[in-house]
Amino acid sequence: MVLDVIVNDSPISIQIEDPFHPDLDTIMGQIEKAASSHEVDISSLDIRELIPKMIEGIAGCERGCPANAKGFVARGFKSFTLRYIEGGILSAHASMGDGKAVVLKMFPDF
Repeated sequence: MVLDVIVNDSPISIQIEDPFHPDLDTIMGQIEKAASSHEVDISSLDIRELIPKMIEGIAGCERGCPANAKGFVARGFKSFTLRYIEGGILSAHASMGDGKAVVLKMFPDF
């Protein structure tokens, strides 16, 4: 899977090699580095918990998309606005105030 993270319109792409055992420490380190380089404090966002839920929503598509992804979007997740995009893509958007935003967009590998 691929996770695109956009902080204030500056994107980074993170390859998630094993979505069933993601290296959350490494992923979070890359996201935190991107956020701090744009002076965006993401400590109030629960991105560490969001990523596995996005993976589960997309991986569930293998058994009949978009049931899991759309169910996740319907339930919502904390301060994020979730969206299902055709093809099993999920996005999560959080406004950080002062016009700053963090967007995570996850793409399947199948």
